Amino acid sequence: MTDAAAELVRRAKALPREDRERLVDELLASLNEPAIGTLDAAWTPEVERRLSAFDRGEIVAEDLEVVLERAKAEAR
Repeated sequence: MTDAAAELVRRAKALPREDRERLVDELLASLNEPAIGTLDAAWTPEVERRLSAFDRGEIVAEDLEVVLERAKAEAR
């Protein structure tokens, strides 16, 4: 760890708990940003395909509760 990073850690530890929690959230989000962009790019065509199929009446929507119950039953 660089001296600058060590200084940031020292200063961050002195922050109130709420500020430390927000700082951690922000740092973790910044680590995930590249992955989120990649996932979004990968899922966009699939989402568009499914939405088009829904609009054409080829697939139907299901209630979330029904889907979750079925998933729980299959996981057992």
